[in-house]
Amino acid sequence: MEILFTEQFEQAYEKLTKAEKGSVRKALNLLSHNLRYPGLRARKMEGRKNIWEARPSKRLRMTFEIVGEVIVMRNVGEHDKTLKRP
Repeated sequence: MEILFTEQFEQAYEKLTKAEKGSVRKALNLLSHNLRYPGLRARKMEGRKNIWEARPSKRLRMTFEIVGEVIVMRNVGEHDKTLKRP
Protein backbone atom coordinates (compact mmCIF):
# COMPACT_ATOMS: atom_id res chain seq x y z
CA MET A 1 0.00 0.00 0.00
CA GLU A 2 1.06 3.55 -0.62
CA ILE A 3 1.72 5.71 2.46
CA LEU A 4 1.10 9.45 2.65
CA PHE A 5 2.02 11.74 5.55
CA THR A 6 0.05 14.59 7.06
CA GLU A 7 1.86 17.73 8.16
CA GLN A 8 1.05 16.80 11.77
CA PHE A 9 2.79 13.42 11.34
CA GLU A 10 5.86 14.99 9.74
CA GLN A 11 6.21 17.56 12.53
CA ALA A 12 5.82 14.91 15.24
CA TYR A 13 8.31 12.62 13.47
CA GLU A 14 10.96 15.36 13.42
CA LYS A 15 10.77 15.59 17.24
CA LEU A 16 11.69 11.91 17.69
CA THR A 17 15.16 10.68 18.56
CA LYS A 18 17.31 8.98 15.93
CA ALA A 19 16.53 5.54 17.41
CA GLU A 20 12.79 6.29 17.52
CA LYS A 21 12.84 7.43 13.90
CA GLY A 22 14.46 4.12 12.99
CA SER A 23 11.68 2.20 14.76
CA VAL A 24 9.04 4.26 12.97
CA ARG A 25 10.67 3.75 9.53
CA LYS A 26 10.76 0.00 10.14
CA ALA A 27 7.12 0.01 11.26
CA LEU A 28 6.07 2.02 8.20
CA ASN A 29 7.78 -0.50 5.92
CA LEU A 30 6.00 -3.37 7.66
CA LEU A 31 2.69 -1.50 7.57
CA SER A 32 2.94 -0.86 3.84
CA HIS A 33 3.44 -4.57 3.14
CA ASN A 34 1.22 -6.19 5.78
CA LEU A 35 -1.27 -4.24 7.89
CA ARG A 36 -1.75 -7.31 10.08
CA TYR A 37 1.94 -7.88 10.90
CA PRO A 38 1.73 -9.15 14.53
CA GLY A 39 4.48 -6.93 15.95
CA LEU A 40 2.65 -3.77 14.91
CA ARG A 41 -0.53 -4.68 16.77
CA ALA A 42 -2.48 -2.49 14.34
CA ARG A 43 -6.11 -2.03 15.27
CA LYS A 44 -8.99 0.40 14.89
CA MET A 45 -9.21 2.90 17.71
CA GLU A 46 -12.29 2.71 19.90
CA GLY A 47 -14.57 5.71 19.62
CA ARG A 48 -12.83 7.02 16.48
CA LYS A 49 -14.30 6.51 13.06
CA ASN A 50 -11.80 4.92 10.65
CA ILE A 51 -8.69 5.84 12.66
CA TRP A 52 -6.20 3.08 13.39
CA GLU A 53 -3.23 2.83 15.72
CA ALA A 54 -0.03 0.79 15.52
CA ARG A 55 3.05 0.25 17.71
CA PRO A 56 6.50 1.04 16.34
CA SER A 57 7.84 0.28 19.85
CA LYS A 58 6.57 -0.24 23.40
CA ARG A 59 6.67 3.50 24.04
CA LEU A 60 5.57 4.86 20.65
CA ARG A 61 2.25 4.85 18.84
CA MET A 62 1.34 6.04 15.40
CA THR A 63 -2.14 6.75 14.09
CA PHE A 64 -3.41 6.50 10.54
CA GLU A 65 -6.43 6.21 8.28
CA ILE A 66 -6.96 3.86 5.38
CA VAL A 67 -8.43 5.59 2.33
CA GLY A 68 -8.93 3.09 -0.46
CA GLU A 69 -5.47 1.67 -1.16
CA VAL A 70 -3.64 4.48 0.67
CA ILE A 71 -2.51 4.68 4.30
CA VAL A 72 -2.60 8.28 5.54
CA MET A 73 -0.31 8.70 8.54
CA ARG A 74 -1.81 11.14 11.05
CA ASN A 75 0.39 11.28 14.18
CA VAL A 76 3.32 9.61 15.93
CA GLY A 77 4.88 9.88 19.37
CA GLU A 78 4.56 8.82 22.98
CA HIS A 79 1.61 6.54 23.69
CA ASP A 80 -0.71 8.82 25.70
CA LYS A 81 0.02 12.06 23.85
CA THR A 82 -0.43 10.51 20.44
CA LEU A 83 -3.65 8.69 21.21
CA LYS A 84 -5.19 11.88 22.66
CA ARG A 85 -4.59 13.66 19.31
CA PRO A 86 -4.90 10.89 16.71
